[in-house]
Amino acid sequence: MLISESKSLSYDAVLLVSFGGPNGPDDVIPFLENVLRGKNVPRERLLEVAEHYYHFGGVSPINQQNLRLKAALEQRLQEVGPQLNVYWGNRNWHPLLADTLQQMKADGVTRCLALMTSAFSCYSGCRQYREDLAKALEQVGGGIVIHKVRVFFNHPGFIQPTARQTEALYRSWSPEQRSRGRVLFCAHSIPNAMANGSAYEVQLREASRLVAEQVGIPESQWELVFQSRSGPPTQPWLEPDICDRIRQLHSEQQLQDVLVVPIGFVSDHLEVLYDLDTEAKSVCEELRIGFLRAATVGSDPEFVAALVDLIRERTSNAPRLAIGQYPANHDFCPLDCCWSGRPGAPQLPTVAGLDQAGT
Repeated sequence: MLISESKSLSYDAVLLVSFGGPNGPDDVIPFLENVLRGKNVPRERLLEVAEHYYHFGGVSPINQQNLRLKAALEQRLQEVGPQLNVYWGNRNWHPLLADTLQQMKADGVTRCLALMTSAFSCYSGCRQYREDLAKALEQVGGGIVIHKVRVFFNHPGFIQPTARQTEALYRSWSPEQRSRGRVLFCAHSIPNAMANGSAYEVQLREASRLVAEQVGIPESQWELVFQSRSGPPTQPWLEPDICDRIRQLHSEQQLQDVLVVPIGFVSDHLEVLYDLDTEAKSVCEELRIGFLRAATVGSDPEFVAALVDLIRERTSNAPRLAIGQYPANHDFCPLDCCWSGRPGAPQLPTVAGLDQAGT
C-alpha cells in the first residue's frame, strides 16, 4: 500500500456532484438534451436511449442512490469528522449545480470540497464536471472556493468492496464453470481521442487487475470491455463492446459463463440496469451462457468510509491511501488534464475560486 501526506486546508461543506437523471417520463427528453448538448450524437440515438429510460418508467435510479450516498456520508462525517454539511448537485438534471451553489451561498458556505461520483480520470468523469462547476459558479456570481477530491480508482476502500462483491459470485462457480467462464470488467466507452488525453484506460485496467488479484482470478480469465457508446459509427471508441465480445468468446472459445463486474461505475444506475442487466444478459440468454453481474459499491459502508477518508486527506493531513503500482492521484488538476479530444476544445474556464491550489 502506498501512503503519502497532503496539505491540510479548511472547508465549510462537501458538495456531492453527480450526473443526474430523470424523475419521470416527461423529464426524459429534456434530460437527454442536456446530456448531449454540443455533442455530435444523432437524434436517433437520443430517442433510442430515451427508450431505455421509459423501460424503467422514465425514472433513473441514480437519484435515490445519490440520496442514500449523501445520507451515508453525512452520518459518517458526524461519527468521525470533520463536521461538514453535505450538499448535492447534478450536471444534467435537478438539483442542478447552480441551484445547489446558490443555496450554499445563502447558507454562508465559502469553501467546499467537490466529491464527484466517478472513480476514474477522463473528460466525462473529471474535466467536464469541473467545467460545469465553473459555469455554475459563474451563474451565481462566484463567492465559493471549490476544490475537487481526487479520483479514487486505486483507493483500498473502492477496490476491496468491489472485490468482495465479485468474489461472492466467482466462488459460486464450479471448477468447470471457471475453466469455461470469463470475468468481464466493464466501463463506459469513450472516444479514442478522449481516452488518449487521460489516464482512463490505464486506471481501469489497474483497478480491474487489483480486484482480480484480490479475488484470485487468473490473468487469463478476465479482461476489460466497454459499453454504452453513443457516438457516430465513423468515430472510433474504446473497444471491445461487451455484447460483441460475449458473442466472439462464445464463437471462438465456447464460452459458457460470464461474470460482469461494472468496475467503471459506483452505483447501479440505468446504464448498469439496462446495458448490462438487460442487453448483455439478453445476449447471454440467446447463446445459453450463464450470466452473473456483481453489484457496484453504491453506499457500501467501506466505500463510504473511503470517501470520508478522501475528505479527511484534505482537512487533517490524513494519509493518502493507494494500492497497486500507482500512487494516489493528484489533488489539483493540471490545466491540460483530461482533455476532451475535440479539435479546438477550449481550456478549462478560468473562474475565481475553482480548483486553485493553495487558495
